[in-house]
Amino acid sequence: MTKSVKPLTEKQKGVLDFITSFVREKGYSPSLRELAGFLKTKNLSTAQYFVKELKEKGYLKKDAYKTRGITPISKPNRISLLGTISAGEPIEPIENPEEISIPENIKIESQYPHYALRVYGDSMIDMGILDNDIVLIKHQMTAENGDVIVGITENGATLKVFKKENNRVFLEPRNIKYKTIQPKELEIRGVFVGLIRSNYANDKQYQ
Repeated sequence: MTKSVKPLTEKQKGVLDFITSFVREKGYSPSLRELAGFLKTKNLSTAQYFVKELKEKGYLKKDAYKTRGITPISKPNRISLLGTISAGEPIEPIENPEEISIPENIKIESQYPHYALRVYGDSMIDMGILDNDIVLIKHQMTAENGDVIVGITENGATLKVFKKENNRVFLEPRNIKYKTIQPKELEIRGVFVGLIRSNYANDKQYQ
């Protein structure tokens, strides 16, 4: 069993995203002064503090002998599993973050935040989403007709197909045993972008 990467604070994630984007766009790492500029401070020790924290948490490596020696450590095959989502009747999500491996053939757009949820229920089986599978979710608060979404309704969280018609919103199952939900309240928490079959997740999540 390998040790999981420690989670980031919101500020630390912002700094890591800045460094990653800087390297991708320019082909070299930002200096501490440029990082301090991003943090809106003239104090280089503040930039050094964030670099130190990200290095200790396993997200950066730093060459002490180079001015631009900060390098993000790519972890494309790891994603946070935040809990359980119902694919039957809506239930409250269980917030208990851990990291799992994802298959190499699943590509995640690294510039957007993603997370995973374990499916509970069978209302999406006609789309091939089975009980105990893990769904990969791109975090966003909007959706198009036909998107499979994580929706928070007045009854809790659920995984369903989003449909909007004549200013009315519906959450449709993909199993004839279940009825379409017409929520009074809906908050979109993300859109389905990938699937990890339960046997893969059980075998790989701690490797």
